[in-house]
Amino acid sequence: MKLFHTDLFVLPLPEGHRFPMQRYRLLRERLEQSGLFAPEQMCVPPAATDEQLGYVHTEDWIGRVTRGELTPDETRRIGFPWSQQMAERSRRSTGATIAAARCALTDGFSANLAGGTHHAFEDRGAGYCVFNDVAVAARTMQQEGRIRTAMVIDGDVHQGDGTAAIFQEDPTVTTFSLHARKAFPARKQNSDLDILLEPGCSTETYLEQLDVGLYWCARQPPPDIVFFLAGADPYEGDTLGGLSVSREGLQQRDARVLEFCRQRSLPLVITLAGGYAEEITDIVDIQFSTITAALAASQSG
Repeated sequence: MKLFHTDLFVLPLPEGHRFPMQRYRLLRERLEQSGLFAPEQMCVPPAATDEQLGYVHTEDWIGRVTRGELTPDETRRIGFPWSQQMAERSRRSTGATIAAARCALTDGFSANLAGGTHHAFEDRGAGYCVFNDVAVAARTMQQEGRIRTAMVIDGDVHQGDGTAAIFQEDPTVTTFSLHARKAFPARKQNSDLDILLEPGCSTETYLEQLDVGLYWCARQPPPDIVFFLAGADPYEGDTLGGLSVSREGLQQRDARVLEFCRQRSLPLVITLAGGYAEEITDIVDIQFSTITAALAASQSG
């Protein structure tokens, strides 16, 4: 199992910015210190090319992001100020999911230690998302002839509205999103399956609804690859989620998705999506558990 990381490409943020950028570095360091992964399993990905990004995004959007020609409103919607580092990191994060998809098709499991930028649409970004890494990776695998179909299981507390919109008319990619009804974005899109959770949703209800979604997924034609957005933000301590799901509940979520893929021999790509807990160590703990559970699943045969 290989892990792709982009935290070496630092994104400068204004003082007091609420996005916990350092969580990527802390997670990589903890995984390295765990001794569970050999150095060659921790990889820096190549940046996504214009051609790869163009499988999903408009030429105008790619060009203006690259040249720094975003309007103030577009910058506000993304939530990051434009910089060359922002453009490069966005390409690298997308490249990490592309690289992870290639590895998953060979090894069964792989992960991008960032990614899950599911609020990016074809022609715009939003919600800390510039390019939609999962959509670009799925379309790139199709263009390269490696897959025909894909499935997206989105466990972030916010709906993957960009992903839903991109694939809305595409029968080759199935989308399932389990998210909070009243969380961002205010205007939801239509995934193939959306399960909306009420504020304060308990761990028990959360897992029951996940099982409903996975049962639905099991009734779809088996995809050639699965992308799992393992957001840490359904956690009860998250500042943007509004749910009451425990750490143990998120571990159960991960275990059920991993078992769903393992039982069906479906290659799985994990991206880590959101996480905004007050204590950054809580985010790192949750994401560390996700990755180590995937490693155990990859070794179980």
